[in-house]
Amino acid sequence: MIYLDETTLARLKTSKNLLAFSAGVDSSALFFLLLEHHISFDIALVNYGLRHNAQQEEAHAIALAKQHHLKAFTTQAPQFTNNFEKNARVFRYNFFKSLIMQHHYDNLLTAHQLNDQLEWFLMRLTKGAGTVELMGLEAISNRENPSYTLVRPLLHHSKEELLNYLHSYNYPYFIDESNQSEDYERNRFRKHFSDKLIEKYKEGITRSFDYLKEDKNVLNTGYHEVFHHKELYILNHTNPMMKTRLIDQYLKKLGYLLSAKQRKEIEKEHSLVIGGVWAIEIQQTYIYIAPYQKTILPKKYKEACRLAKVPSKIRGYCYTINLTPTKFEV
Repeated sequence: MIYLDETTLARLKTSKNLLAFSAGVDSSALFFLLLEHHISFDIALVNYGLRHNAQQEEAHAIALAKQHHLKAFTTQAPQFTNNFEKNARVFRYNFFKSLIMQHHYDNLLTAHQLNDQLEWFLMRLTKGAGTVELMGLEAISNRENPSYTLVRPLLHHSKEELLNYLHSYNYPYFIDESNQSEDYERNRFRKHFSDKLIEKYKEGITRSFDYLKEDKNVLNTGYHEVFHHKELYILNHTNPMMKTRLIDQYLKKLGYLLSAKQRKEIEKEHSLVIGGVWAIEIQQTYIYIAPYQKTILPKKYKEACRLAKVPSKIRGYCYTINLTPTKFEV
């Protein structure tokens, strides 16, 4: 039996929702499940123009939305000459975020399912990761800039279950032929590992993910937010081993994914700039995270920062958002 995750249902029924739609198996299944649960939503599709059916899929999405009295937002992606997966993801989420800001959506819904979760797990495992990083796909996670909630209601269902659901009701969907190409890392993991493991060991893998989620929740205790304003976060933790995990977790909320090299930098340094974009300052049990901005500070403001013990690398951002240093003195 196919169903939506219970933890997400209440949120979806009382919020304004945008569904990331591709017309493929997963997003089509989520589309019709949302309709069955009488959840209000609109759809957004990115046309990469790479597949034979790309234009037909976009036309189908628009027609399907019109049939069910929903809004359909579509956009044409540019041709990416290298690192397609990363550039496509950045373009896709920038498009979604622009719609969220313009139309005031509360939630962005994606159709990630159990196979996706195992793919992520295995990909992170081969690169070196702890429990928190291995469990990167969550049913509900908050995002910033703009502020919205990313909701994944299908993580407990396998690809095969979703496909059977579509077939049982004769719901339309398209097959993404690019999923067969081993030029993409995710596809290689899917073809050679995750799909085969899910096919044989679905129940055990599902239980393992439930246990790992519990472990992740335990690991994420022992800290609290001291202060949060726009893109500035100040955290206080009781376990030094949590430092890198917390920074990774909060940068992810802000839309930035750390590399393995950057994690090693954080473990060694107490004051650094990540990717030329994010300032990280660590003072004893306090962690400061903010956009890195080089700004000439007025002498009076600079002195106020010094007296409030505001770390140097986040002062520029504080000044640009007109934040009085004494408001977040720790």
